[in-house]
Amino acid sequence: MLPQAADNRRASPNHEYAIGLTRALGGAIIFGFPLLMTMEMWWLGFYMDRTRLLLFLLLNGAVLVGLAYFAGFEEADDLKDSAMDAFAAYAVGVLASAAALALFGILAPGMPPEEIVGKIAVQAVPASIGAVVARKQLGSGGDDEEQDEKERRAGYAGQLFLMAAGALFLAFNVAPTEEMILIAFKMTPWHGLATVAVSVLLLHAFVYSVGFSGQEEIGEGGAWTTFLQYSLAGYGIALLVSLYVLWTFGRTEGAELTQVAMMTAVLGLPSALGAAVARLIV
Repeated sequence: MLPQAADNRRASPNHEYAIGLTRALGGAIIFGFPLLMTMEMWWLGFYMDRTRLLLFLLLNGAVLVGLAYFAGFEEADDLKDSAMDAFAAYAVGVLASAAALALFGILAPGMPPEEIVGKIAVQAVPASIGAVVARKQLGSGGDDEEQDEKERRAGYAGQLFLMAAGALFLAFNVAPTEEMILIAFKMTPWHGLATVAVSVLLLHAFVYSVGFSGQEEIGEGGAWTTFLQYSLAGYGIALLVSLYVLWTFGRTEGAELTQVAMMTAVLGLPSALGAAVARLIV
């Protein structure tokens, strides 16, 4: 009995890792599924500038490492563990995306290898984010006290990073669509200003005001200081992320400055919501 019990204890880490990978696969499918069935995403994998795609994948890798540290599908205590979890999450995202695209007939024999690789690489970005946060969302959630301690050690920069990660994910879900460009074209400057105001207010309300689970407390400096340091700063990050995603997908090519500003404001709304949601669920 004792040797068998010892074997079970030794097998336990492998068993837990297998469960973590299964959750990661579930997270990849749930987070990536909407974009897997979006035609614009299929096109992006075909015509997207490869230098911009590579830069975007590198950025996604850095985001995955940070998310793995805070809320990965396995507990990570240092950069090495976080990097390994991030690599595993992206691998799960690649496998899930490739399987789904093949199932839908988007990947077919005879396609150029660069087109296949491009389609899978683009689709794997949201899937990998879903994979890396799967333990928090699909499992027991891990040790909340340990996670809070990590966030305290990360400080202000860590809070802003989580907002940037959430903004990137939600912006990525909207930016490829033609409807976003149409909305920006139809809006007047007054609509744009109203969108900016609504974005900031929603971000602040979602994180600090409405009583959602995981909501943050008002900081020591009071409501106004918290608004400036977190809500307004978070919206600034959301705008930067939005502009970067628009540039990555080629949406800014040939567009006038006013049109780029309007598109950024439009994309800034879901980006701001993504920043707020990231603080609530990570």
